[in-house]
Amino acid sequence: MDSPTATLITILRERLQALRDAGDLQEALHAASAAVEKTQQSLGQDLDSIDAFADALELRGELLRELGHHEAACDDYRQAIDQLDSRPDRLDQIGRLHAALGAVHDASGDTARAIDHWRESMSYFERHDPPLVLDVAALANNLGFLAKAANDLDAAETYFLKALEILHEHLGQEHEETAAVSNNLGALYLAAKCHEQAREMHMMALETRRKLFGEEHPDTAQSHNNLALALLETGDRAWARRHFERALAGFEALGAAYADDLEAVAANYCDFLREEGESSQADRIAERVQAVLTAGRAGTC
Repeated sequence: MDSPTATLITILRERLQALRDAGDLQEALHAASAAVEKTQQSLGQDLDSIDAFADALELRGELLRELGHHEAACDDYRQAIDQLDSRPDRLDQIGRLHAALGAVHDASGDTARAIDHWRESMSYFERHDPPLVLDVAALANNLGFLAKAANDLDAAETYFLKALEILHEHLGQEHEETAAVSNNLGALYLAAKCHEQAREMHMMALETRRKLFGEEHPDTAQSHNNLALALLETGDRAWARRHFERALAGFEALGAAYADDLEAVAANYCDFLREEGESSQADRIAERVQAVLTAGRAGTC
């Protein structure tokens, strides 16, 4: 690639990034398309020109995906993969491209193709030297969600455990990503009726989130609720009550932005109270929460 062409491509990329940072995605897309056209015109057999073309395609694909143009994004990602053709020096980029394709198909509801691309992406990240283990963990977590949604609980457990093992080793237990996967695994165990395991996973997630975020944080409030549900299944009803109360207080403090979470937690707690024979208390809480929700909706009008 000659020097003037390389300079122009650099200028286009800098403009693209500036426009993207400014939130002007439509104009950024024009800059990305100009970069794709220029790199395609300069495409030859040398690796520099191939890499420049693949990079431009990936950048435009990301913009197209953000703008919701899924099919066009897929076309750019696939063309970039074809250009790189399993090159051992570009395993990280090929992995990213397959991960992006998986995300597009997941957003479009094509679960089977999302799974195929995320598995392919994992294989590239694992073959990279050194392996890109945190990327592998993120994809394993995604695949765990899809397996759980398909009611393949064994496969979901395998994926979530893989993600948890990597995150625990490389980030430690007291990290928000580790806590998130612990929470996901707890939800899976609750669905599988492995109640003691669900309790431990939700306990670990809550302990970490309290340390990292404090009590007035949506993740902490959600963990209180999830742990309460697990404690009900292990017979610890008094303890479950305390965690329901903390979950409710947390989401009430967070206000209208978390109305759906507040409503769900309140429903869980009110169901518990009615089972305990405290229907009048449940009714009072339901009325209080409804007042908060009504005020919040009125404030957004």
